[in-house]
Amino acid sequence: MLLESSHWLILSGVSIVAGFIDAVVGGGGLLSIPALLSVGMPPHVALGTNKLAACFGSFTSAMTYFRQQFFTPALWYNTAIATFVGAVFGSFLVLAIDNYWLELILPLLIISVALYTLFSPNAIGCKNEISPSQPPNKIKQWLSGFFLGGYDGFAGPGIGAFWTLSASKLYSLPTLNCCGLARSMTLVSNVTALVVFMLQSDVMYDIGIAMGLFMMLGSFIGARFAIRFGSKVIKPIFISVVIVMSIHLAWSNWF
Repeated sequence: MLLESSHWLILSGVSIVAGFIDAVVGGGGLLSIPALLSVGMPPHVALGTNKLAACFGSFTSAMTYFRQQFFTPALWYNTAIATFVGAVFGSFLVLAIDNYWLELILPLLIISVALYTLFSPNAIGCKNEISPSQPPNKIKQWLSGFFLGGYDGFAGPGIGAFWTLSASKLYSLPTLNCCGLARSMTLVSNVTALVVFMLQSDVMYDIGIAMGLFMMLGSFIGARFAIRFGSKVIKPIFISVVIVMSIHLAWSNWF
């Protein structure tokens, strides 16, 4: 697939912003997937290429939160295993769906996430400031890991926001610990889903790697921004951009 220079410019800019947003509040896929679809990429290939790019960004932000001690892997290995299993299941499920139906479903998923974020101003973060010292409930870990990993394998738009939200509601984690868990688990599901898409030849490596490098830059900046300032500043921008992209994608695919 050959892209015009203007398309490369758009994808590069979107990737930086997506990486930044993903590191702060999650949901960078709400920007990068519509951007890939808008340049004429088939839905399955757009999802696979986005997984490749997202691996770069999620690795960068996950390592940042880990080094700042906002994520402790030993407490969350059940979640990681469940996320892996769910991502495998979701990836094979989405590959079984015809492109026509996927084009109809994806805008609906993206718009739903955008509306939920818009009308849930207190969805992310809790008042608790104490990091966990013991592994959380295993059943909660397996349920959240399997279903969120499955969603990320199936589509993925907004998965970072879903992880951040669930970490806050299920485990009452401090906001930055929620972000650390979210970025780490999306890394697990991104890598898992990427392997499945690669086996099906649904990845455009040149575009995915190029976008991934720009996402790394955005994630590097975003993670440090989140640790220093928190996520409140970016949320109005995040909601505005997501709604605009959702409307554009829905109009293109439905009308």
